[in-house]
Amino acid sequence: MTDNNSANTQIAKIGIVTVSDRASAGIYEDRGGPAIHEYFTKHLSSSWQPVARVVADEIELITAALRELADIEKCCLIVTTGGTGPAVRDITPEATEKVCEKMMPGFGELMRATSLKVVPTAILSRQTAGIRGGALIINLPGKPSSISECLDAVMPAVPYCIDLINGPRLELTNGLVAFRPKGK
Repeated sequence: MTDNNSANTQIAKIGIVTVSDRASAGIYEDRGGPAIHEYFTKHLSSSWQPVARVVADEIELITAALRELADIEKCCLIVTTGGTGPAVRDITPEATEKVCEKMMPGFGELMRATSLKVVPTAILSRQTAGIRGGALIINLPGKPSSISECLDAVMPAVPYCIDLINGPRLELTNGLVAFRPKGK
């Protein structure tokens, strides 16, 4: 059992997983992972440590990275970028579902609804989220501008979700406010 006081003072480990055949082979510069890192640097006021991975669009590699970040690295939040579209090699949601005990479909629904206000092809995106042990895993699209847009939509709920799975307390800044029920 986790003592909530010690959980609240922990440095949050946040996994950042770029899923891309080309970026993992060094053919293409990873722009998604750095965009996520920059986002959290700007919007998290609590102490955090990034744990980044770049993997090819292979289900075994994606699931291995997610398991490692959740089970061994003990990340409270794991955010993926890439592999959420309808293309044959886009399998990040399937990998996420394979490793999670609980799926959190509201995250994907909100991200798609938010993106649809900007681009009609957002309906093709298959972002999802789920819980593995003490980690919330959220799939984001690969486009850096979409990453910010989607995180802005869901971040108010992320800290409370992390609280509910006994993770460290995350505090937001720069225009984002975490929603927590009164007294939490």
